Amino acid sequence: MLNPKQKAYLNLDLKDPKNGEYLLTVYHLVPNKLNMLQAAAEVAAESSTGTNFKVNTETAFSREMNALVYKVDTKKNLVWIAYPWRIFDRNGNVQNILTYVVGNVLGMKEVKALKLLDVWFPSAMLEQYDGPSYTLDDMRKYLNVYGRPILGTIIKPKIGLTSAEYAEVCYDFWVGGGDFVKNDEPQADQDFCPYDKMVKHVKEAMDKAVKKTGKKKIHSFNVSAADFDTMIKRCEMIRKTFEKGSYAFLIDGITAGWMSVQTLRRKYPDVFIHFHRASHGAYTRRENPFGFSVLVLSKFARLAGASGIHTGTAGVGKMSGSPGEDIIAAHNILHLKERGYFFDQLWGKVQANDKDLIENVHKDLAHHVVLDDDSWRGVKKCCPIISGGLNPTLLKPFIAVMGNVDFITTMGAGCHAHPWGTQAGAKALVQSCEAYKKKIDIKKYARNHKELAEAIKFFSNRKI
Repeated sequence: MLNPKQKAYLNLDLKDPKNGEYLLTVYHLVPNKLNMLQAAAEVAAESSTGTNFKVNTETAFSREMNALVYKVDTKKNLVWIAYPWRIFDRNGNVQNILTYVVGNVLGMKEVKALKLLDVWFPSAMLEQYDGPSYTLDDMRKYLNVYGRPILGTIIKPKIGLTSAEYAEVCYDFWVGGGDFVKNDEPQADQDFCPYDKMVKHVKEAMDKAVKKTGKKKIHSFNVSAADFDTMIKRCEMIRKTFEKGSYAFLIDGITAGWMSVQTLRRKYPDVFIHFHRASHGAYTRRENPFGFSVLVLSKFARLAGASGIHTGTAGVGKMSGSPGEDIIAAHNILHLKERGYFFDQLWGKVQANDKDLIENVHKDLAHHVVLDDDSWRGVKKCCPIISGGLNPTLLKPFIAVMGNVDFITTMGAGCHAHPWGTQAGAKALVQSCEAYKKKIDIKKYARNHKELAEAIKFFSNRKI
């Protein structure tokens, strides 16, 4: 029942899809009027070389660039499509890939549902993309923090504090023992909180907190802006003001765009690039029939060179999500080799049987630093950033779901809603982490730690 055009985008006998020539994808697809193969072929055409009719301008070479449907599961409405990765911009352009695989196809009337669930990158393709430069390992080295999560906060209220008030909250959290503070995603250059004053006051607050605690601190600044020049101006202002390692650049990666993410990665390889995923739910929520999964978003963030991206709280916090979504995504960006929904992704740039790469995979699973002085062998890790309704009582439950402590937790109200204030909230978070490290139940630990005791009392009586 396939027409000649559709047949050109179908090869159910594709011998070796993992031969390195193809980027591989799996979609959940529900056809509209067409049958499964017809709809799949139309998606492959629209997302690669084709259009709604076969055109007379195609060439023998252009046909070699066709995406190919190579597997279909009609019972589960799953479609596997292989894309010759030579069709993508050879300058490591992630937005160009997404323009193909989740671009026009999401608007096709031939489908009732189309969601990209998983993606696989061959090693030859990984060589063309940046991947992270400054990683969680570098942040740990700067902070001298090991064996636990990086303890962070988001300043609350989300917006409305003056520059001085904002810096005051930063100071309280840092003095309470916290490591990392971030702008919330809407923070910009508002009239009541001018950007330059906010930067100046945060530096003063950080210096005072470092002097008082004897420990280094980090602030993540939202540099998302209306244009390229303003974004870079903000970055340069921060660089001139702060010590190297004490700041990160936060970018609203979806709303600001992938070009902004990759610009920051290429222009500032010595800075932690913090990908905030505001608006991701429009694509990733499970009930949405169109878009892409949290796993796909997170893998592309790693490919683009983000040092870290928010991956959700796996249902432990206030945001929609589950371990089957959020933890799989977190592990896929953190590890050198990891199982996704359909693909085993090895982030190596050399042959999979290379003994040095295999050694790195084993070291990675043992939580050793990898790809530090041999970065040509693979794509470095991207750090899961965990936010959305967590508080000190939920730190251990999330660690249990996560299965490790290699993440940054950014608790907002979880610290600032503490009845005794932000500084006490930070202390409660630190005490909760201490209890975890010492393998002591937090209620028992709280007997001698009043801030934690008050946090348990407060948050236990309140539901999200």
